[in-house]
Amino acid sequence: ASIGFFLSMPSGEIQTRDAIRRIVQDGKTLYVPRVGLDFEKCDMDLIRCDTSAKTGGDDLFYDCWPRNKWNIPEPPADLTAVAGPGDIDLLLTPGLAFDSRLHR
Repeated sequence: ASIGFFLSMPSGEIQTRDAIRRIVQDGKTLYVPRVGLDFEKCDMDLIRCDTSAKTGGDDLFYDCWPRNKWNIPEPPADLTAVAGPGDIDLLLTPGLAFDSRLHR
């Protein structure tokens, strides 16, 4: 099974860390968003994660990733597997609130 999951902001919304840890432990394929540095494009790709990286302690594979302007980790440029139609079985979008234009 494959899951698309939006990484949570550092504060102000539900934290997804424990859920992501469980997804990885269960051997699921995980995709997370990359919007990059040009937010004016309004582009977003869901990138397949390499969750095999060994980390220490409470660290997860994405803790060393670059952060966007909201301080949310994003997949680095060397991860290039972009989700296509039918690649994701379940898409979860955590968020505290959304406005009338569906922005977080």
